[in-house]
Amino acid sequence: MAKRSKSSERWLQRQRKDYFVRQAQKGGHISRAHYKLEQIDQRYRIIKPGQRVLELGAAPGGWTHYLENKLRGGMLIAIDSLPITCGQDTRVVEGMAGDEVVDRKIDDILDGEQLDLVLSDMAPTISGVRAVDQARVMDLADTCFEYCQRWLRLGGVMTVKSFQGEGLDTWVAGLKKSFDKVNVTKPKASRSESREVFVVAMGFGD
Repeated sequence: MAKRSKSSERWLQRQRKDYFVRQAQKGGHISRAHYKLEQIDQRYRIIKPGQRVLELGAAPGGWTHYLENKLRGGMLIAIDSLPITCGQDTRVVEGMAGDEVVDRKIDDILDGEQLDLVLSDMAPTISGVRAVDQARVMDLADTCFEYCQRWLRLGGVMTVKSFQGEGLDTWVAGLKKSFDKVNVTKPKASRSESREVFVVAMGFGD
């Protein structure tokens, strides 16, 4: 067996110690991400039965599982190029958000209907160069907002993962022109050392 690198060993040790990782394993959840969405939902009440929801960056399925249990009779479209663990009623589109083929498939599934909620847990492949990574995560946030402009109903909600850093404050300020309320939040399930935050934009009106 190949010897683990020091970085891999540190990651494994962190996983073993992480409270939310252990809770996810005990609760039968796909990943600790389940608790991030649960805590956002508990605070802002963004997910309701019967909604039509688009989930971007759905793999491996932590948010998907939470959504399936909450929507009850709604529609969930889950997008990712990686495998997603999900129930049979979830509409999975394999590919990258923003690709033309993916967009056409979303259009076909919606068939003229609009979305109540657009969620994004997308993140770039981390290069280690902070400026490059920040630019990439802001590009992903732009893709999520473009989907809102295309498919989100009036009064709808967007929740998107981002990183604290250059461009975020300006991007959030711009959202306030299209949404009634925009909040930046960091759920307890996000690691304290991470720059990860979530933007919750409510009351779409553009």
